[in-house]
Formats: sequence, C-alpha cells, structure tokens
Amino acid sequence: MIGWRTEVAEDPSQNRGRLGFVRAQAATAMDSTPCRNGGIMTNRKLADIVRDRKPPLALTERDTVQQACRHMFERGTGSVLVIDDEQRLTGIFTGRDAVRALAEGKNAEVTTLAQAMTPNPITITAASRAIDALREMSNRGFRHLPVIEHGKILGVVSRGDFKGMEIDGLDEEDRLWECVR
Repeated sequence: MIGWRTEVAEDPSQNRGRLGFVRAQAATAMDSTPCRNGGIMTNRKLADIVRDRKPPLALTERDTVQQACRHMFERGTGSVLVIDDEQRLTGIFTGRDAVRALAEGKNAEVTTLAQAMTPNPITITAASRAIDALREMSNRGFRHLPVIEHGKILGVVSRGDFKGMEIDGLDEEDRLWECVR
C-alpha cells in the first residue's frame, strides 16, 4: 500500500519542475505518519473503527423501501445492507436510493429493496486503512462503504467515522494529484 508525503522547498523558486510545486514521495503507509504541522496523522485500520459498534442495519431483499426508511430513521443511519438468506451481502440501500425510487414514482409500501437497492456494492476489508476507505468513497462518489472479511459483514463506514487528520490526509493526497496533472 502506498501513501504520499509532500516536500515543499522553503524557497518557492526551487519548487518549479517538481511535479507542479511539490515533490511526491511514495511512503509505506503506517499506523501514523508525521504531518507538516509536526502532529501525527492517524491511519487506523477499519477493523478498529467498526470493532465495538452494534451490528450494521441489514434487511433482506424482500423487505420494502418503507421498512428500510423507517429502520434508517430509527437508528439514525444513512444506509441498510441488503442480504440474502445466507446472510451474504447482495446490495446496499441508502437515502439516495430512496430518493431515486420515489422520484421514479415507486410506491415505498410495496417496492422491495431488491428493486431499489444498489446491487453488488463495492466493499473493503477490515485490514484496510482509513485513507483507503476515504479514497474509495471519494473516487467513486458514494458515502457508505461496507466492511467485509472472508464473506462476513463486519460493519459500514462513512465519512463521518473518520478523524479530521485522516480526512486531511485524503485532502492532501487530492492536492498532490491536482499538482501532478
């Protein structure tokens, strides 16, 4: 796994020609990486983030959009994992899916999650790092990412689960890519 560390020369004239004012160096991702301000950027494993949580909200493909929305409201969560009879992940249903279903004129009382969910969602492993999850969500434009290990659902992470310094790490990486382009 690769992380990025930037180096900017004190004299701005020495930055020219260095990938658009910065020189990116590949660095092995570690549990903590020094930041420019002298602090430490945490880069937790997803297993540590989902470890002590209650199980994620999961419903079957036969449950309705109305049931899913009610459960999401009651739990204060933005997603439902959709599972089959063997407890395998088959989809994810989010607030965006609910809005789309209603905008298409579907009846929430009878529309099943199988008809409204995003099928075969992108997942991430528990051994992955916070920056990996943030990068995946940012690159693909979604807010919820199921955490799976050996076919078992461990949880769901969303941007709100990450610390400021972890988000800052993604923002720094994005700035680097803008300079490189």
